[in-house]
Amino acid sequence: MQVALLVPEQEWRQLLADVQRLKATEATTPAAPPTPAPAPDRILTVREAAHYMRLKPEGVRNARRAGRLAGLRLNEKEWGFRQSELDRYLSRYNRRPLDGSSTPTSSPLRVAA
Repeated sequence: MQVALLVPEQEWRQLLADVQRLKATEATTPAAPPTPAPAPDRILTVREAAHYMRLKPEGVRNARRAGRLAGLRLNEKEWGFRQSELDRYLSRYNRRPLDGSSTPTSSPLRVAA
């Protein structure tokens, strides 16, 4: 079933004029460059995640089981963790990731001999 809509001629011409005006402004306005897609999140195994978070692998497994850390199944036995999820966990529980910039190089306290 088709629907027919009767529009007065004056209103039809106004609608056509509006469409033409919109096309003209669209052609003169420069299009915004498309935003690049975010880089895919790196997926780490349990051992890699434990090393990144300075935990033992069992600590990562316990956090996943308790629901504090979201993981994804890689296969029947192994779990993987998105790096963004690990960063969220670290910031939530006030921990630092394992990287060169965040490890302290020297102790602030010195013992006098």
